Amino acid sequence: MKLTEDVYLVGGGDYGFNLSGRLDCHTFVVDGGDGELALIDTGFDGADQILENIQGDGLDLADIKQIIITHYHADHAGGCARVKEATGARMVVPADAAEAIRTGDSEQTGLKWAQSFGFYPPEFQWQSCEVDDVYVHGDRLAVGGLGLEAIATPGHCEGHYSLLLTGRDRSYLFGSDLVFWGGAIILQNVADSSVQDYAASMNLVLEYDFEALLPGHGSISLRNGKRHVEMAANDFNRIGLPKSFL
Repeated sequence: MKLTEDVYLVGGGDYGFNLSGRLDCHTFVVDGGDGELALIDTGFDGADQILENIQGDGLDLADIKQIIITHYHADHAGGCARVKEATGARMVVPADAAEAIRTGDSEQTGLKWAQSFGFYPPEFQWQSCEVDDVYVHGDRLAVGGLGLEAIATPGHCEGHYSLLLTGRDRSYLFGSDLVFWGGAIILQNVADSSVQDYAASMNLVLEYDFEALLPGHGSISLRNGKRHVEMAANDFNRIGLPKSFL
């Protein structure tokens, strides 16, 4: 699904537009021009449908040079091995998430815990995936003639990143699970989720300029997207919590 000249939405599940697997996050393709594409996140278990959607949009899988992961939760990175196998693209992940993705560590990623109460199906097994490169805060990931700036935004989990894209006619924040429509957040009862880190990350993102907010789930704002970050930051800064997305 082409959103703009720069970005396609090619996957997503029940917390989105059901373009692929039921538990998939939003999965995006960035078209950097010069025959170079990057895939942001791989979803949970809908990789084959995501690959079909990419081709259905008239894009060539061979042009996907990078798969860029925002964090190690299974709904964002569970399809890494399958997508890498199908495209031959380089796997680029946050430095803090590299070991978990490389080994398929179900404890660190929270997969085992989430399976214990039925959020993820018990039969799902994370396939370990080779990591080709890592990024840290402030790095710029080139995609053809465009670039994605990495912004460390922990809080939802450790090693969580948002990505800032300056496109041809607008700027975008790929917020992953940082913030959603109406200033909602996903703060979980897990060891690596932190209220204080979340608040600091939200205020950090306020320092960046962008027009479109492309979150990991739910509604998308192609214009005036920063207002959702402002709403969440305002709640945090009043010593409260933003509303929950789930």
